[in-house]
Amino acid sequence: MTISLIQTSLAWEDAAANRANFATLANAIKETDLIVLPEMFATGFSMNPEKVAEKTDGLSVQWMQELAAQKNCAVAGSLVIEEDGSYYNRMFFVFSDKQYKTYDKRHLFTLAGEDKVYTHGNQKLIVDYKGWKICPFVCYDLRFPVFSRNSEGYDLLIYSANWPEVRTLAWDTLLRARAIENQAYTVGLNRIGQDGNGHNYVGHSQVVGPLGEYLLEPQEDEVIVTIEIDKASQDEIRSKLAFLNDRDSFALVP
Repeated sequence: MTISLIQTSLAWEDAAANRANFATLANAIKETDLIVLPEMFATGFSMNPEKVAEKTDGLSVQWMQELAAQKNCAVAGSLVIEEDGSYYNRMFFVFSDKQYKTYDKRHLFTLAGEDKVYTHGNQKLIVDYKGWKICPFVCYDLRFPVFSRNSEGYDLLIYSANWPEVRTLAWDTLLRARAIENQAYTVGLNRIGQDGNGHNYVGHSQVVGPLGEYLLEPQEDEVIVTIEIDKASQDEIRSKLAFLNDRDSFALVP
């Protein structure tokens, strides 16, 4: 499977500008199976959901659907969504036929007050796509290995993020840890630039193999990169090094 990562800066709380920028950058992608976008790709990491939130039938979801259809691929990224009076940091995995599945961010970033304005989700999402089981998460989820634990036999982890420069070492370290402990390809897609609160981002978008090796080393500039991953080689690793067979059993409390 081929995965395309789009790492760029985000216009603060300006969905139209961000959609236009991503559309231009996506034009450089000739052929791929999956395009990954950052967390809150239409707005930046805004704690003003009442100002920027959209509905699931809003312009940004429609844009993702059109891009997926145009490129004949899947598109994944998170948006600020309002539903029944509550706000969600919602990850969308959109298929080329415009159907989609969603995951609501479980771990809300209390340091920024995300838990005060957004409602957290409780359910992991496992997407079946082209023979792969894909588990998408959002940013702060990366810090919590129990929720990320590979109990479902997934093949690919995706973390869509707005992860600030000051904690880049943690980002790099935890992505490799999640890949190694779950014996799964792991994609971390982050933004660059500065947000409306003055936080700096240096990207470090990357792809890590199931043994912790870099398939794409951390990137720091605006970049569109397409990487190929191979399920057969991962299956072989899991067969030879059957560490997942010894994982602990546990139940999560909502």
